[in-house]
Order: sequence, then C-alpha cells, then structure tokens
Amino acid sequence: MKLYSWNINGFRAVIKKGFWDWFTACDADVVSLQEIKATPDQLDEGDLNPHGYTGTWNPATVKKGYSGTACLYRKEPLSVSTGLPEPEFAGEGRLITLEYPEIYLMNCYFPNGQMSQERLDFKMAYYDAFLAYAQQLRESKPVVICGDVNTAHTEIDLKNAKANEDRSGFLPMEREWIDTLLDHGYVDTFRMFQPDGGHYSWWSYRFKARERNAGWRIDYFFVCEELRPKVKRAWIEDDVTGSDHCPIGLELDL
Repeated sequence: MKLYSWNINGFRAVIKKGFWDWFTACDADVVSLQEIKATPDQLDEGDLNPHGYTGTWNPATVKKGYSGTACLYRKEPLSVSTGLPEPEFAGEGRLITLEYPEIYLMNCYFPNGQMSQERLDFKMAYYDAFLAYAQQLRESKPVVICGDVNTAHTEIDLKNAKANEDRSGFLPMEREWIDTLLDHGYVDTFRMFQPDGGHYSWWSYRFKARERNAGWRIDYFFVCEELRPKVKRAWIEDDVTGSDHCPIGLELDL
C-alpha cells in the first residue's frame, strides 16, 4: 500500500503548479492532503474525484480559505469519518479517518500554536484528544497517522534548533507530546531509514530558506508498533515544489 501526505497550502494554488503531474506520477493508493483552503463548491468534479480515485473533502467551516483536509483514494474504504469526538475541535476540518480491512489511516492537519497563547493551548489540547482517539481506534486494528504535525521533534529535525527553541513548533511541551506518542508504541517511519539530519519537509518562503535548505521536518508518517514489520520504506520528496511543504511517502506491505 503506497501512501502520500502533503500540506499543499491551498488546493486551488497547487493545481496551478504541477500538482496533477506529480499526482499521476506518484501512483499512490491514498494521497492525504492538508491545508486545502477550499470547499467542494469551489472545485471542479475532476478535482474532487480525479480519474480512478474518489475524494473525501473536509473543509473548514469556521472561515473560508482556512485549514481543511482531503483524501484521494483508489480503493473504497470500509468507512470514512471526519473530526475528533470532542465538539470543541469541530469546524476547522483537521482530520479524516479512513478505515481499511488492515488499518485505520488518520490524515491530520494539527494546529499551529504560533499566533497566541490561546492557540498554543488549543494545539496542546488537540494533541491529547487526538492521541486518545487514535488509541481508541487502535483497540480494533492498527493505526497509521500522517500529516502536518506542526512540531519538529528533535534538534536534527530543523536547521536552526538553538534559534527556535522558544518558538512554537519546537517548544519543549510540543516535542514532549511526540515523545509521548512514541512511548505509546508509535514509530516515526522516516527515522527507521534515515537517522541523520538535514532532511526537511517545510521551508519558510522568506530569506530563500528552501534554496539554503534551512527547513523543518514537521510532516510525518507514524505507524503503531504492530505495523513496524510491514513498513517497506518511508521518504521525503524534497524536490517537489508547489507549496512551502513537500510530499512525504510511506509504503506498507499489507
């Protein structure tokens, strides 16, 4: 099973920048998208359900042009759900969960905590609620988590760790949540294959950050420990442009 995840920073923008060429070439079973910034009524049918694929779209309802997630899949899932059980997290379109016979696939755009203390508190509460929900799903079958987590886990996951240690996205409490996730028996699949730094999935548009590879690795595929033997490869496609993030991939032998 070949899976991709990509924060596209606006679906209507990325389709003007070669998205469909990339999509066709990647030949994925499921492509999970974050920050779609669009509603289905703003898109053509061919975009919503591209040839050979079905789309599930979960746009934000709190305001237009904000957040949102989508999944494009070849094989129809057993079930599809959106959001977390708690009503306080509704409206931002942050989560789609696909159930397949072998796994749950959770596509999530986790909150950004940089705007205010209120948003940082929201982010941390979302983290905890998400993990509880993942653990609930895991009781019935293995879980795959993908998306923009909006936190770099360790110092090798961003170019300038010291300069960003007081910035949301690299705060101790945010990094500790990823520790907690791993302690609950989840695996950072990219680190199964690449232990070294210098590999990033997001770059600021400022200061020619991407040209200098001054980035952050904040996009992940996590699998629960039960799936570790099924992981064939995990990778970052940092040569793919069109967004301030790049796609990441995971292949499972299911």
